[in-house]
Amino acid sequence: MANPSLLILPGDGIGPEVMAEVRKVIDWFGTRGLAFDVEEDLVGGAAYDAHATPLADATMEKAHGVDAVLLGAVGGPKYDVLDFSVKPERGLLRLRKEMDLYANLRPAQCFDALADFSSLKRDVVAGLDIMIVRELTSGVYFGEPRGIHTEGNERVGINTQRYTESEIARVARSAFELARKRANRVCSMEKANVMESGILWREVVQEVHDREYQDVELSHMYADAGAMQLTRWPKQFDVIVTDNLFGDLLSDLAAMLTGSLGMLPSASLGAPMANGRPKALYEPVHGSAPDIAGQGKANPIACILSFAMALRYSFDLGDEATRVEKAVEAVLADGLRTADLIGEEGRAPVTTQEMGDAIVARLAAG
Repeated sequence: MANPSLLILPGDGIGPEVMAEVRKVIDWFGTRGLAFDVEEDLVGGAAYDAHATPLADATMEKAHGVDAVLLGAVGGPKYDVLDFSVKPERGLLRLRKEMDLYANLRPAQCFDALADFSSLKRDVVAGLDIMIVRELTSGVYFGEPRGIHTEGNERVGINTQRYTESEIARVARSAFELARKRANRVCSMEKANVMESGILWREVVQEVHDREYQDVELSHMYADAGAMQLTRWPKQFDVIVTDNLFGDLLSDLAAMLTGSLGMLPSASLGAPMANGRPKALYEPVHGSAPDIAGQGKANPIACILSFAMALRYSFDLGDEATRVEKAVEAVLADGLRTADLIGEEGRAPVTTQEMGDAIVARLAAG
């Protein structure tokens, strides 16, 4: 059988640095008999510099042809002057749109060694392990009509919240399937009290549950109440499924419960391909951090954990994914910290490269 295939798009800023550490992990698995066919290309500002577009057509074609795409980060201040149509972020949005990646998986996991970095009390966040499933290709970010118009003597900004039954149903199924592999609980969040789209969301999620997933515990919650509960007692949740706008807000809130954006991976999944694997894009939650690019200060853990998600969700290699996650946990328990995780006085940070090397060493140690 052919090796599983990956397209790596390091991108801008710290993207190439953190991706270099992921390559070490991929190469280590290669020495253990699990080889990947890896190709690398450009996205974002790096692609614009080379091709005057944030994502070349040839790169998009490669993304369609591989089992999974692994992306670093895009953007930077040097590109702020560009027209909106060619800004670095448009490359990422094109990938999501043309691959039809409708389910965005954002785990919020708090390693015990980092519980004190959260703004919440240790007992609230220690051991936290929740998954937010955000609908990614519809809703208010894509609905029509939209734009800024003139009405009378003033401007009006318009965005339309729009969802079809099928769009809601498919992301609900993704959440229920995930829950079956976790604690078997889903909480669906919307604003059915004030939005018709929220009423439809709640009805369709319930219908999918009653028809196909009666074994999974389902609850409903208004999104604003969900935000409050995430900061009050986040461990009450297992899988949260919500729309594009609320998912954007709630996943960032949940991310900060863990103490550092440098720790958080994500996956964006679409429909199964001919080989049964989903269309998939994996990326760390953090941005390109151009202020520290090239200085060895970046935390590679989020990108390494994004590869672990690829092992689990694209390649059905759950044991290998767990091995990567446990290696990360062990390194943190040993006290190694990149600059973003320095909280104790007198502790010297390790470099991006040293953190990657330590994780590979832990993998090798078993």
